[in-house]
Amino acid sequence: MEAMGVIVPFIVAFIVLSAYGLATFEILLIATALTATSIAISIQVLSELGKMQSREARLILGAAIVDDILAIAILSVVVTMVQSGEIMPQITDVILLILKILGLFAILLVGAVLLVPRILHSEKLWKSKGSIEGITTAIFFGVAGLAAYVGLSPIVGAFATGMAVASTRIIKQVEEYAHKLQFIFAPLFFAIIGAQVDLRGVNFEVLALAGIIITIAILTKLIGCGLPSWIFLRDKKNSMRVGIGMVSRGEVGLIVAGVGVTSGVLSSDIYTSIIMMIAVTTIITPIWLKSSYNIKNNLLKKS
Repeated sequence: MEAMGVIVPFIVAFIVLSAYGLATFEILLIATALTATSIAISIQVLSELGKMQSREARLILGAAIVDDILAIAILSVVVTMVQSGEIMPQITDVILLILKILGLFAILLVGAVLLVPRILHSEKLWKSKGSIEGITTAIFFGVAGLAAYVGLSPIVGAFATGMAVASTRIIKQVEEYAHKLQFIFAPLFFAIIGAQVDLRGVNFEVLALAGIIITIAILTKLIGCGLPSWIFLRDKKNSMRVGIGMVSRGEVGLIVAGVGVTSGVLSSDIYTSIIMMIAVTTIITPIWLKSSYNIKNNLLKKS
């Protein structure tokens, strides 16, 4: 089920946007942006409703993790293709590249899981105040740099390190530290993203493309995640909620868009359309998900 949330958006986007007449590299980057899922808002809604222990919530969380890993792998493949200039490489080259990326990611992940907890749990070395935060930051940047050195996207290394840190007993302390850093880096990140959006260039063509991308973004997650989840849940409403919870795109989509525009592959019009898709799916997902539960609650009250 988890893989379908990546496969369906990518294939549908590639077919539809090819028919629309976009260039191959543009299609690949848009399709990649449509694969990842940002579930932070969905998790917040489920927490507020007391549904975090439900089967559909566990499916959403597990599927989103797999989506992000696969999306990052696809991003690395697409970036490599963009850098090499090979629009249609041999299928064997693509397969070997995917295996290489997944293999390097597995090595990074295993290494991080084995080494990071040992470093962070060494009380003798990190007794002074702020040392945990400092060494954690250094590890994140170090592994991200290592990932870039071996030919992967830096976010692959950061992602692997985050999974390793999550298994340590100091995760709460690191989360509090990361939350404080968000006040500095999150505004900068979104300011850079926003500065590259030229609303003066918004016209019918941009809105039409944004409408197509938004439609693909919504329907492919509903179908790609909602339908397969019915096999596990055997419940149409809960399966629908899984699909709704996976609709939102976020951080990885923004990163893909940023890579595309800085590399010169994406025009400002296409970049703006992707940002509009991310904004719309981020706004509608919590409203839609909450309403799907409220309808059920209202029916229970009436009965």
